[in-house]
Amino acid sequence: MGAGPQAVEVLARLVAFDTTSARSNLELVQWVQAELAAQGVESRLVFDPVQDKAALHAILGPAVPGGVALSAHSDCVPVGGQAWTGDPFALRRRDGRLVARGSVDMKGFWACAMASVPGLLAKGLKRPVHLCLSFDEETTFAGAPLLVDSLGHAAPPPAFCVVGEPTGMTPVVAHKGYASWDVRVTGRTGHSSLTHRTANALEAAAEAVAWLKREARRIAAEGRRGEGFEPPWSTIHTGTFHAGTILNIVPDLAEFVFEVRSIPGEDGRLVRGALEAWLEAEVLPGLRAAAPDAGFTFATRCYAPPFELPAGSALLGLAQDCGARGGAVRVPYGTEAGVFQRAGIDSIVCGPGQVAQAHQPDEWIAEAEMAACCAFIDRLGDRLAS
Repeated sequence: MGAGPQAVEVLARLVAFDTTSARSNLELVQWVQAELAAQGVESRLVFDPVQDKAALHAILGPAVPGGVALSAHSDCVPVGGQAWTGDPFALRRRDGRLVARGSVDMKGFWACAMASVPGLLAKGLKRPVHLCLSFDEETTFAGAPLLVDSLGHAAPPPAFCVVGEPTGMTPVVAHKGYASWDVRVTGRTGHSSLTHRTANALEAAAEAVAWLKREARRIAAEGRRGEGFEPPWSTIHTGTFHAGTILNIVPDLAEFVFEVRSIPGEDGRLVRGALEAWLEAEVLPGLRAAAPDAGFTFATRCYAPPFELPAGSALLGLAQDCGARGGAVRVPYGTEAGVFQRAGIDSIVCGPGQVAQAHQPDEWIAEAEMAACCAFIDRLGDRLAS
C-alpha cells in the first residue's frame, strides 16, 4: 500500500522549503496558507517576537467546542556534516521510501493532514478539525506555546490533540519533559602563582557540574519512578564545557550546558533552582571574596513540559478506533504534546514513520506509513461528522 499521490505531492512541496531551525519558516507557512485558501479555508498566523517565524492555525468545519487538533512542527534539523546521497531538500522515491530532510520528522504527517482537507470538508463535519503548525520544536520550543495560548481567541479550543510525531502510528500516552540551560561563569583572571588574588571560573563551574552529577546519582537511587520509561527516573546530563587558555593563567570565564529530562509529575526546572541555591551558599561566597562581580548566569535554551494523558481519557480509545496500532506506550523523548496537555487539551502522540529515521542522512518515511496516516485522519473525520 502506497501513499496517495496528493499526499506525496504535498510532501514534495513541503520538503523543498529549507526550514532548518536557524532559518525562517515564513515561505512554508505562507504557501500552506495559500493552499488552504484555495480550498476556502481561512487560517491565521501567530508570529514570533522578531516576525521572521510564524505558527499557523486553521479550522475545518464549524467553530464549535469538541474538535480535534492535528499538530505538527514546520522546522527540521540541519543537514551539515551528514553524508546524503542526494539533495536533502528534493524528495526522492526509493523502494517504497520517500527520502528528504523532514520527511519523517515531521512534514510527512503534515502532508497527510493537508492532503486530507478536501475529504474532511466533504464529510460535513459537526465538530472541527484544527490544523496546528508550529516552529522551533527542534531547538527552543518557542512556537507551540505561542500557538496554544492563542487557540481560544477566535473560537473554542479543541478538546483533543493528535501530535503527529513519528511513532509508527502507535499511540504514545506519556513522555518525559525536557529543560536545558546555557551557564556562564565569570571570575577574575591572574597569574597562577597568585591564585589568592583570583577567582577561578573553571573551578567554580566544575563544582556546579559535580553537584549536578551528585544530584543525578541521588535521583537514580532515591527519586520517584515513572514506570514504562527507560530509565524510569528523571535524568540530568552535562553536554559541553569550555574554559581556560593555558595552565599558568587563571581562567575568568567558563561555560557549560546541561539538561534535565523529567518524568511526568516532576518539573525539571526545579533542578536549576536547587543548583542556584547551593551555589549561593557554597561557591559564590569564596568566588566573590576575590571578585565581587563574579557569578553564574543561566540562560534557558529550551523547556518542554512532560506529558501524560490522564487515565480514563476518551482520546486513546478514539485514536485506536481510527487506526492507531497496538497498545499505549511511553517514550523518553519530548514532543509538543505537553504544551497542549498543560493547556487542558487531552493529547496523544501518534504519527507515521519511525523516530529512528529522524535526524539521519537520507531521512525517509515509508509510503505505506503515510497511507496509514491518511486512513487514520479519514476515520477521524467520520467520527467528527457523526
